[in-house]
Amino acid sequence: MTTATRPGTVPRHANAARTEPFATAEEAWFWTMAALVARRDGARIVAGKGLVTRPCEPDDVVKCLDRLYRQRRIELQHARILRIWGERGHPPDPRHPGESGDWRLWREAMARLEWPLRVKGIVDGPALPAEAMSAVLPFPDRR
Repeated sequence: MTTATRPGTVPRHANAARTEPFATAEEAWFWTMAALVARRDGARIVAGKGLVTRPCEPDDVVKCLDRLYRQRRIELQHARILRIWGERGHPPDPRHPGESGDWRLWREAMARLEWPLRVKGIVDGPALPAEAMSAVLPFPDRR
């Protein structure tokens, strides 16, 4: 009997050397939301069955977000914006006047979510520069 089938043990996930971490927290979030939407629609999520083996489950990313919320590092508005735009499959566009406020909350949430995901090995791309977290948006030309 293997350790994965003994009572009281947890099945092993794919070897960490064979997994492919995400390049950014944003990529991890969109993957997580796609999996959660699929689960909500009745799909059965099975580890290691996708085209790419990831170093986590969708719930691991959600737990990181939940921890940030409980530590008061993000607010409910951040989580709401992440859910809305995560379901849409793309981030808000700061150039669109109706989305600039959402974009600010999105960037703040992504900046705060990135570090816990890096610590867990879920994200392993280049770190976002500080300039990427804030941007100067031009005023629209009102002529």
